[in-house]
Amino acid sequence: MAKTAMINIRTDIETKKEIEDLYSAFGISVSDAVNIFFRQSLMQNGLPFAMQMPRYNAETLAAIEEMEEMKRNPQLYKSFDSVEALFEELNSDDEV
Repeated sequence: MAKTAMINIRTDIETKKEIEDLYSAFGISVSDAVNIFFRQSLMQNGLPFAMQMPRYNAETLAAIEEMEEMKRNPQLYKSFDSVEALFEELNSDDEV
């Protein structure tokens, strides 16, 4: 078995939880991530690479995808010639 050395790192509880959640999404532990960082630092002879998740939540990602779909297929969606026409359409839904 390879010899190992122990490194202790202090951080606040919330940061620890968030970083554990982040790295677990990549399928690695905090210890694995630190070792990756160290190895990459040695290979690059400095700070290595950026490994990050998008900061968009599921609702925002869905809205972005919906907008992209609308751009790809504008013929499938209603358009308006004026703001007044848009509001007239929106307000007509209130009448039942």
